[in-house]
Amino acid sequence: MNLFKKKISEPKTDILLVRKKDRRLLPHVPDSENIRTNLDRRGKDTTDNQENDINEFIKSIKAGTRYEANFLIEVFYDENGKKVKLEGQTINISTTGILLSIDNMSDTHGMDQVSEFTLKFTVESGSLPEGFEMKYKIDARLVRSQFDADGNQLLLAFQFNETLTQYASHRKNRHLLAISSLFLFFISLFIVLMRAESIIYFQFNIVLYLYSIAAAVFLLGRYLFGSFYRPIEINTDFEPGVTIIIPCFNEEEWISQTILSCMDQEYPLDKLEVIVVDDCSNDNSVTRIKETVDLLHLEADRYKSKERLSYVVQEKNAGKRDALARGAKMAKHDLLVFVDSDSFLDPFAIRNLVQPFQDPKMGGVAGRTDVANTYTNTLTKMQSVRYYISFRINKAAEAYFDAVTCLSGPLACYRKDIVLEHLDEWLNQKFLGQKATFGDDRSLTNIVLRKHRTNYQDTAVCSTIVPNDYNVFLKQQMRWKRSWLRESMIAGSFIWKKEPFMSLFFYMGLAVPVLAPIVVAYNLVYVPIVYRVFPTTFLIGILMMALMMSFAQMFFRKSTTWLFGLIFVLYYEAVLLWQMPIAWVTFWKSTWGTRMTPEDIAEQEKKAQQKRNKKSKRRNK
Repeated sequence: MNLFKKKISEPKTDILLVRKKDRRLLPHVPDSENIRTNLDRRGKDTTDNQENDINEFIKSIKAGTRYEANFLIEVFYDENGKKVKLEGQTINISTTGILLSIDNMSDTHGMDQVSEFTLKFTVESGSLPEGFEMKYKIDARLVRSQFDADGNQLLLAFQFNETLTQYASHRKNRHLLAISSLFLFFISLFIVLMRAESIIYFQFNIVLYLYSIAAAVFLLGRYLFGSFYRPIEINTDFEPGVTIIIPCFNEEEWISQTILSCMDQEYPLDKLEVIVVDDCSNDNSVTRIKETVDLLHLEADRYKSKERLSYVVQEKNAGKRDALARGAKMAKHDLLVFVDSDSFLDPFAIRNLVQPFQDPKMGGVAGRTDVANTYTNTLTKMQSVRYYISFRINKAAEAYFDAVTCLSGPLACYRKDIVLEHLDEWLNQKFLGQKATFGDDRSLTNIVLRKHRTNYQDTAVCSTIVPNDYNVFLKQQMRWKRSWLRESMIAGSFIWKKEPFMSLFFYMGLAVPVLAPIVVAYNLVYVPIVYRVFPTTFLIGILMMALMMSFAQMFFRKSTTWLFGLIFVLYYEAVLLWQMPIAWVTFWKSTWGTRMTPEDIAEQEKKAQQKRNKKSKRRNK
């Protein structure tokens, strides 16, 4: 484990995408007073486009989203047969254009007469969303030039002749798509052939080879059904009322950004409200909430923020479930959306998230959670790949059967009547005599899944802050494993009533990770020592599993992070896997480990008292 902890010199200050600030506080919210028109900056009327093709409208908005950047750029153009090269610094960039500054302005006097420019630059990781990091040599036209406020720098705004998306598609993405498709095919074929070998040797070790066959079927089945998944298309006539509830505890750094992202939704004003419930934080979270609410009331009054945004502070710390329950009781709309206080919604998240509820049997829907601080260090890059595959493959595969087993905390939507009907059961859940203080998302999902359908909407996107420190990450993973064990056993008592194929995969998915430590120890320790056989086949199997995750990331995201899927699987086998035996015997624990809840404080005081008692005994001796 120390091998993976030694990189303590890696940066731990989170690196996030920084969107260029808009003049409007809530630029995506429909304007009830019509102060803002539907004309974009280029004079194109988007009203018909929004009504007739909402997907194209969303794409156009996202394509024009600008991000702050700071990398070098070279500008080339011809002036009277003379080739001119300028060097500048990027200020902000979108997939459609770029703004840069020029210090040396001696050769720029004739630029206004030039119609074509060539820009050469490298988009660094974290400057644009994943998939755009690469070298570009792209043609563009100058749309605006002006001096900055001090008159020291010339600012040049260029519009690309083709979008960066189109450029990447021609020169990188299609190649990555072909490579990843080819590798995924051969990896799948290789795994099938390896498991065919297991059938041949089945008689020599029934348990071991049965496990290997089940693991292969489970793995390949997830990727197969995940590939069949398609999100529900947007129906612009379906706009149910939505209440977003943000439970907050000690989240002063991110809570303001979370609130703003929840308010800045492209959704009817009278059908969306936001309720923030602070669970008696002991940092400056309440102050940040008040400041954000006051700012919105002051600057965004025309967006009816006083009617749509409210907050309440719990009298005492009662836990995340109590905070969510209080918000649910206050909600005035039929759908409840739970958003973690360190998660940020895409402006079109709610419009996409509600679409599966056109099915009256749908009880809950999970959105997709991306990692907001992907490029901070190796740990966050590994988590970025894991998150994406967990949602786009694992949840998508479950969604194929309308039986998603965890509507994850960062972004999940429920029918309010179901939540209120089972509120007491959820709030007072106990396991082995201990009150359940975490795993609230899995617990509520189980309640919904018993009698209703659950789904996943890949187009409803939020981004969340993940741990950038190994100690915090390991504590989080231990908490997740404990809640996964508890809730999986509960789900196992009724999941057999669902679709048979889905049920089979569920029980496989329960058995494989639970037994994994025993199987790994047997193959990597027992077999080499007792039989003096190097576990080549087993290690190749782990490598194939790692490569499948990496190439799936390459296939879907075309991102440089794909390699970290391989690193994550190796890290999982070396470190995270061995948390499972500990979780077997401690899944009744109620401490979070990553934040000082009352249970954590009590546990900390208990340990401190034990240390004092030991010191006292030593003195008495």
